[in-house]
Amino acid sequence: MKSTIILSLSLYSFGAVNAFTPVQTTSRSSALSASTEPAPLFIDETRDSVKNYYGNELQTSDDLATNACCTAGAPPKYIQDCINNLHPSTVSRYYGCGLCLPFYDMEGCSVLDLGCGAGRDVYIASQLVGPKGRVVGIDMTTEQLDAAREQKSFHAEKFGFDNTEFHQGYLESLDDIEALEKGSFDVIISNCVINLCTDKPAVLKACYDLLKPGGEMYFSDVYANRRVPQVLQDDPLLWGECLSGALYWNDFENMAIQAGFSDPRLVEDAPITIENSDVRDMVSREGHGAMEFYSATYRLFKMDDLEPACEDYGQAVIYKGTIPRAASGWTLDKGHTFETGKIHPVCGNTWYMLHNAQVKDHFEFVGDFSRHYGIFEGCGSSLPYSKASESGVAPTKGEGGGCC
Repeated sequence: MKSTIILSLSLYSFGAVNAFTPVQTTSRSSALSASTEPAPLFIDETRDSVKNYYGNELQTSDDLATNACCTAGAPPKYIQDCINNLHPSTVSRYYGCGLCLPFYDMEGCSVLDLGCGAGRDVYIASQLVGPKGRVVGIDMTTEQLDAAREQKSFHAEKFGFDNTEFHQGYLESLDDIEALEKGSFDVIISNCVINLCTDKPAVLKACYDLLKPGGEMYFSDVYANRRVPQVLQDDPLLWGECLSGALYWNDFENMAIQAGFSDPRLVEDAPITIENSDVRDMVSREGHGAMEFYSATYRLFKMDDLEPACEDYGQAVIYKGTIPRAASGWTLDKGHTFETGKIHPVCGNTWYMLHNAQVKDHFEFVGDFSRHYGIFEGCGSSLPYSKASESGVAPTKGEGGGCC
């Protein structure tokens, strides 16, 4: 297998988005781009606030005011086995919102993790890529990095190899980090960091440049059913809890498309609940009680052949059942689970995603691109997330899911 790099970046660039400006787009709906030139003083103040929140105020995940940082559901057994190998302090200082690791054999992959914090996901990924892989964690918070580095020798001894490193830096200054080379990563992972950045389009573009051709960005973050109003963007607690910087889902998808990720795929999602009554009352008092927040995991592929919409070429795939721990079926995204041995019609974009290096040997491919049949049925643009009301049960803390 080829050698791999996993890089983790966390809490680099924070600050409220001061303005949205219209931009041209060829996607299915209008796009908005976050202002890329917020006031430097405001950025500095917001960064200091978030550094203090994650570096000093939060000691464990129990100190959070919302479940935006609480992962929904239990991890699969093979991930839990990896977690069981971690130092207890590494686990307790985890504030992420979803398991940000693609479900296939990652040995030999290179991964960039936006948001390493105390290093939980870095050390999980370290075990999955093995001694030939490399995992790099980057965070702007000194206290979190100190905690991650403190357990570096413990984990190296536990795993039997040392393939991790940690660096301090800001997400909006990736070019300043010598460990990063363009076109060198197979996977970029992130747990609740992009929502804290002032220039989200720049972050997505940098990720696109850092990926190898065919690589993917696989990450969890916080999104909203509408654009977050300025009064909520200006609240420091909501910034720390990842709600103020949440992107309206359609703005995010358009930003991703403009960065080069032509067909964003939603993997899973869950509603976020606000457990702190003061925060909940403040949101309602300001007249925004209808705001809904979601934790969502997306995968964005760097593929030149992907189209803006799902087009039908009469193609199909058959999953062989050979991906480790996925004998019965394998899930690409929320709309595509492939049962072993069954013929599944797919659009051209899905065909390309499955024909990628990491998984193509596990599928049989039917058809080509010689004949076009129009738009693929079911390709829509409505809110993609599942509301709590759809299940009939409101999520409790830890069940709704979310990101920090």
